[in-house]
Amino acid sequence: MHREIRWPLRHMVLAGLHWPARNPETRGVPVVMLHGWMDNCLTFAKMAPLLTELGDVYAIDMAGHGHSDHRPPAQSYLLVDYVADLAELLDTHFDGPVRLVGHSLGGVISLLYTAAFPEKVSRLSIIDSFGPLSRSPSQVIPELRRALLKRQAGSGRSPLYDSVDAAAEARAGGFSPLSHEAAHILVPRNLREVDGGYCWRTDPRLRHPSMMAFDEDQVMAALKAVSTETLLLLAEEGLLAKNSNVQARFDAVTSLQVSTVPGTHHCHLDGDVEPMSDLIKEFLQDDA
Repeated sequence: MHREIRWPLRHMVLAGLHWPARNPETRGVPVVMLHGWMDNCLTFAKMAPLLTELGDVYAIDMAGHGHSDHRPPAQSYLLVDYVADLAELLDTHFDGPVRLVGHSLGGVISLLYTAAFPEKVSRLSIIDSFGPLSRSPSQVIPELRRALLKRQAGSGRSPLYDSVDAAAEARAGGFSPLSHEAAHILVPRNLREVDGGYCWRTDPRLRHPSMMAFDEDQVMAALKAVSTETLLLLAEEGLLAKNSNVQARFDAVTSLQVSTVPGTHHCHLDGDVEPMSDLIKEFLQDDA
């Protein structure tokens, strides 16, 4: 069983879940898990219990997601601010190194943090992502203009659903489709009840264009700074499966192991997750 947990930071509170170590007497280095964009910590609901024989497992709702606080009105959701949140969380609420597991955006955040603080991460496992989306220098000003115009215009009204099932069905057919079962695991934590039904709890500003992004040279420099043992799990039907341009990124990390697993982008939540969990467990076990 898991329990709700809240971690106060200086300017906000992050929420999440804790799955206690199966054997408290043999606790190893804690496992900390970060979800993808527009998801929440329940994306690890099927995988986390399988990792508790390694020690305590924690899954975080990142800022603006799940039950965590939203950023103040004058702020946006820059990638580096998520990295700063993770740095403060680990420094404030965890003693010593951790083992990081990140899916999609959570994998990007985990990778950047590990590059900056290798002494704080004993092992890094990434699911179906490998570094930030990059932007060419010629795109910087047009994208900045687009982001500023959207910020001034605001987000508009959130859709209203008459039931949790209706919201789950809408999410199931989104950009990264989910099965009926997976959507119903993930979606309730991202909803709040209002008059007439349910609307999204997630901050609508998460959908705004980013005002800042790395270029590819900066991404490669970050990857080359990763010295921690790293496992990348590529989903056969995931976002990276047909992207031949990522090989140079893989080659930049000398400590990288790559394994291909069945499934879609949400292979850690949708379908049978045990084979993938076994790969992660075996990899993380080496540093218990």
